[in-house]
Amino acid sequence: MQIRHEVSRRETSRMNTEEIRENFLIETLFEANRANFTYTHYDRVIAGGAMPTTENVLLPNFEALKAEYFLERRELGIINIGGEGAVIADNHHFSIRKLDCIYLGKGTKKVEFVSLDATNPAQFFLLSAPAHKEYPNQLMTRENASPVDLGAIETSNQRTIYKYIHLDGLRSCQLVMGLTVLKTGSVWNTMPSHVHDRRMEVYCYFDIPNNQAVCHLMGEPTETRHIWVKNHQAIISPPWSIHSGCGTSNYSFIWGMAGENQVFTDMDAVAIHDLK
Repeated sequence: MQIRHEVSRRETSRMNTEEIRENFLIETLFEANRANFTYTHYDRVIAGGAMPTTENVLLPNFEALKAEYFLERRELGIINIGGEGAVIADNHHFSIRKLDCIYLGKGTKKVEFVSLDATNPAQFFLLSAPAHKEYPNQLMTRENASPVDLGAIETSNQRTIYKYIHLDGLRSCQLVMGLTVLKTGSVWNTMPSHVHDRRMEVYCYFDIPNNQAVCHLMGEPTETRHIWVKNHQAIISPPWSIHSGCGTSNYSFIWGMAGENQVFTDMDAVAIHDLK
């Protein structure tokens, strides 16, 4: 597990490309038969990925957590972006297809990730935050995730948003998770931009076609920076930073948040003409 410390707005404004990528880009999420994690001190969120192929993958514990097991004081959101699989949580078996989501609450002791087909493995994106209360372990399918169509072809952002872990969906202590699927011919996400000082955010980009990429925009609205992102890479977005992107093709991305509240609409909008 990598550990990333917070950096200030002033520090970020002085960073070169390599330093920005080192602090905010998670390059490797999925490797066969293992789990990879990054601990960020922004709201103490842990982001990671697990990809079982020829053997199951256990949710590990880490010395840095000073806990008896990973979810002793934490909760976990799981979204599958690969082939069909399963999550076994304290002997309870959850089947999970692509774009389905599972919430695991505080106190879940043993978690195991399974793929049904090693040649088309499940790819579990994982997001964890500290938890103060137990909520039940639950599965939500993509069909039940309140899909909403937004945007338009004229602005190159026609998309479908799926909301899983939120106040009117799967309940959690502070996690909010969902995903966005851009339609063919659309490339812009989250534009106009916004910030939310009360929550950090993580983006996990997926279904980016071969030889294509996404230009992720971050930074303060009047001093933006960019990071080129490949398929199955993630971005850590500080509370003071915008988080928008434009791809060389259509793509999908998971968005996950943690912080002071779980209100989906709690955001401070930034007008396009104010961006610099």
